[in-house]
Amino acid sequence: MKFALPFVALLALPLLSFSQAQEAQLLSQWTDPTITPTSWLNGRFNDIWGMPINGKEFAIIGSTAGMHFIDVSDPEDISEVEAAFVPGAAQGPDLVHRDFKNFGKYLYAVADEGQSTLQIIDMSYLPDSTHIVYNSNTLLKRTHNVYIDTLNARLYACGPTLNSGGASLRILSLSDPENPTILGTYPNGALDLPYVHDAYVRDHVAYLNCGNDGFWVVDFTDPQNPQVLGTMTSYVQSGYNHSGWLNTEGDYYFLADETHGKDIKSVAVSDLGDINVAETFDATSPEQKSIPHNLLMRENLLYVSYYYDGLQVFDLSDPLNPERVAYYDTYAGVNNGSYQGAWGVYPFLPSGIVLISDMQGGLFVFEKIELLSGLSESKKTASGARVFPQPSTGTATLEFSWHNPAGECRIGLFHPDGREVFRKDDIPVGQGFNRIEIELPQHLSNGLYFLKMEGTGIPLLLWR
Repeated sequence: MKFALPFVALLALPLLSFSQAQEAQLLSQWTDPTITPTSWLNGRFNDIWGMPINGKEFAIIGSTAGMHFIDVSDPEDISEVEAAFVPGAAQGPDLVHRDFKNFGKYLYAVADEGQSTLQIIDMSYLPDSTHIVYNSNTLLKRTHNVYIDTLNARLYACGPTLNSGGASLRILSLSDPENPTILGTYPNGALDLPYVHDAYVRDHVAYLNCGNDGFWVVDFTDPQNPQVLGTMTSYVQSGYNHSGWLNTEGDYYFLADETHGKDIKSVAVSDLGDINVAETFDATSPEQKSIPHNLLMRENLLYVSYYYDGLQVFDLSDPLNPERVAYYDTYAGVNNGSYQGAWGVYPFLPSGIVLISDMQGGLFVFEKIELLSGLSESKKTASGARVFPQPSTGTATLEFSWHNPAGECRIGLFHPDGREVFRKDDIPVGQGFNRIEIELPQHLSNGLYFLKMEGTGIPLLLWR
């Protein structure tokens, strides 16, 4: 039997905002004790992703059995029954690593154990059903992680095992989403690339977490002629270089080493010829067994899933002065210096709720976390902003109240990974209520974006 565990809060708040670290507001929890645990550390679950579709929001949590789709549209009352379940190509107690990301309505799923494949799942019929449209080991057999560059329709498969042997990285074109094709496999004669554990990609430039070989930055604009832009193979508090995320400005990369007692690093990447650790920070400074596992960034907040320490959120408005602002320990057991607790985190759903996958505990759903930066209502440039329709297909309407005298404002549309994909300057606004019609670029793929106007951020779901 599956369990949906509600959390009854003492305070009903529309969002959580603060200037110092506070415990995040847990809304609900889901788990399934009937799933076969791994023979390693008794964990049932692995990664987490989110998907807004057909007017609803879904959490997708991986397990030793496959992928579970949980309706979190009402985050305080999630169902104990999955909206859908997709069996993994590989299953069982030896299955530890399962990873998946979406490109539009498709979910691309891999695993790093057993007789696995690349699975492509059409999610467009949720909440009624899902459909596997591709399931083959021709392109990928076992794969540790995937990153999808949605703006350029490319999938980066990290640490793949192929039918012909192992590789460090393989890039697939998703121009035909149900029939991927190979763009490049590395190492090869053009690039002697070490094992790649995870990746972050912006404008064809890949920021690669290469385990014991450190941090590499490679330009894959031409997959047949990749260019190494910089490396950092020796650095302060170095460990197993595991995962990372680039800030919106593109001048700092935040990386986590999957090694006990190692801090998160703020890495300066403005000059790729001189990549260096500019600052380090951690959730629990006296704890020598702490491990940051996966991290993602939404605007200036870095969301981190920690083994043993659960959800940790840092304000990185100033990358050189990180501030821990929220936390929630999802793991009730003892920190024995191994690998248990929170695996993944996902903060990009339109509602702003935060998802955590815990290896032993399952899915945790938290209230939206937002920083108000200490501004009083009288000092804010704009307030009451909303954008509609949701989803938008070609034109979006933005409504807001402008507190300053009549003038001009700027609007930017951002991908969840921080890239600005559209910008409109010098928009006339008047004091008081304003309504602006925004023609959305036709080249953008389906998915979630963030519309920002003078510091006000609003989720926008684009669906054509």
